[in-house]
Amino acid sequence: MHILITGGTGLIGRALIPRLASHEITVLTRSPEKASRVLPEKVHLINHLSQLGGLNHIDAVINLAGEPIVDQRWTENQKGIICSSRWGITQKLVDLIQAADTPPHTFISGSAVGYYSDQGDRIIDESLVVDASDFAHSVCSNWEKIAMRADSDLTRVCLLRTGIVLSKKGGALKKMLLPYQFGLGGPIGDGHQYFPWIHIDDMVGGIIHLLNHADARGPFNLTAPTPVTNKVFSQSLAKSLHRPHFLFTPKFVISLMLGEAGQLLFDSQRAVPRALENSGYGFEYPDLSPALDNLLQ
Repeated sequence: MHILITGGTGLIGRALIPRLASHEITVLTRSPEKASRVLPEKVHLINHLSQLGGLNHIDAVINLAGEPIVDQRWTENQKGIICSSRWGITQKLVDLIQAADTPPHTFISGSAVGYYSDQGDRIIDESLVVDASDFAHSVCSNWEKIAMRADSDLTRVCLLRTGIVLSKKGGALKKMLLPYQFGLGGPIGDGHQYFPWIHIDDMVGGIIHLLNHADARGPFNLTAPTPVTNKVFSQSLAKSLHRPHFLFTPKFVISLMLGEAGQLLFDSQRAVPRALENSGYGFEYPDLSPALDNLLQ
């Protein structure tokens, strides 16, 4: 297949692309020069969609582009960047798919468990329809609506409602490690909020599974089958690192650091990957402790 990928230099893209080595890969990137340093040599790099001349020769599109959502405080300007970095590129891809005479048969597009807002300890799957007004839900909901405009008899759309991706090469786990390594680790707030995690190998494996299963379409939770509370996660992380676990980060500290964006760390999403498992995907790391041991030891 000839696969077009956006966001290819991000955490997920860098892990995914080497697993697609048997395919022809084109990556849309703002900086081909920087991308060439982190991606395989055989990947074709472009910095504008117009260089493709349409999508008639593209078999599948994997859309992973998006500004990190919790790296900075949510000023009005930053909110605009977060939205435009997701909605804008997705709309451009949808327009190209709709304009093609022989469009890509598959459009896999990013989203996140932020779609679900705060659901407490309720077990949730892809059947849950959420009507909420918080920023994270609004970002994901509109992102998904734009992507689904590409769905047709010729193109199937899969939405990746991604949880917290655990990888030793970056992302959330790398940011968590420092306080634990100094013996200062612990839960955030009361720790009762659920933490929908996924090992990077299953994140990549899930995307490839959806790419290869022609009957898969609609939303999919890219989360492990066993979500845990933030308290259980922090205990497991401390155990894997052989570090103490007795402190906690009060909610007001997170709010001072991140403002409105800090709410993402307190929203609880006990999301399970029912659609992905029903489509036949078997998780390599369904449980947290073996996943952390694999990444940290």
